[in-house]
Amino acid sequence: MEILNKILEKIKEYNTIIIHGHKRPDGDCYGAQFGLKSVIKTSFPEKQVYVVGETSEYVRFVGEMDVISDDTYEGALSIVVDTAIKDRISDSRYTLGKEIIKIDHHIPVDQYGDYIWVDTNFPSCAQMIAYFLRTFNDELSVSREGAVAMYTGIITDTSRFRFRGVSRLTHELAGMLLDFGADVVEIDQHLSKESLEVFKFKGHMLATVKFDDGFVYNVIKREDIEKFGVSDEDAAGTVNLMGGIEGYDVWFLAIEYPTEIRIRLRSSKPEIDKLANMYRGGGHKMASGATLLSFDELPKFLEDLRKFLKENK
Repeated sequence: MEILNKILEKIKEYNTIIIHGHKRPDGDCYGAQFGLKSVIKTSFPEKQVYVVGETSEYVRFVGEMDVISDDTYEGALSIVVDTAIKDRISDSRYTLGKEIIKIDHHIPVDQYGDYIWVDTNFPSCAQMIAYFLRTFNDELSVSREGAVAMYTGIITDTSRFRFRGVSRLTHELAGMLLDFGADVVEIDQHLSKESLEVFKFKGHMLATVKFDDGFVYNVIKREDIEKFGVSDEDAAGTVNLMGGIEGYDVWFLAIEYPTEIRIRLRSSKPEIDKLANMYRGGGHKMASGATLLSFDELPKFLEDLRKFLKENK
């Protein structure tokens, strides 16, 4: 692909490269960021490569964010991964870079960047970085830590190879990362660990699930999060506990934040990204996010979801 050649050309051209991800980063965001950093540093040790943005306790084992000054961006290349919407980019200083590259696997929303590689056929952005590595395997390599990062990104965004979009290529690239030193048991131990607080919160969440016409959902308020002592990230991570119930193809969490209600919307059959687009969101066909201004909008969202499911049986 021409765009892959251009990205490699730009990586070779710049001495300083700064890699951004999205706000409230997940495993795939971390995997793509730290995986790409490792590919560049392993292949071109003389380059200065930084990963910046918000942190995630869940996948902090993958790597630690760098703290850099504004001056670092002078004459630098900014690369933004796993982010379809400009407003969701963590650390707005990416615009200070001399040029910007966008690498993403979400349905396009904002076409920012001087060079854009977007491919929705990839189930994770970390897989895109692994594919980039394999495409230029005569010039590029990666460390064990980078392989761990990318493997973590792939399995978290595919729910351990369970989601639609997983292909032979996904498994081939995962196998390549194992060859580079990614340890499946070690990664699983990190991802499977949870606190007693999270364990108890999961019990509460399952005990209060609400069943509707073809979908299930739950509402998580600030008082719930405070009562159980969990983080917003912990609460959001429980969404797939509601998946797989026979007769209910769609499920979501509505989580109260200080200024808005965030919807984590999932599906096993109908493509729900268009519904998410109606509520200030988007994402993948089977996994999207949306935003309500307040709980006052929830009844309308439920009504639109019922209508959507009737029209998409």
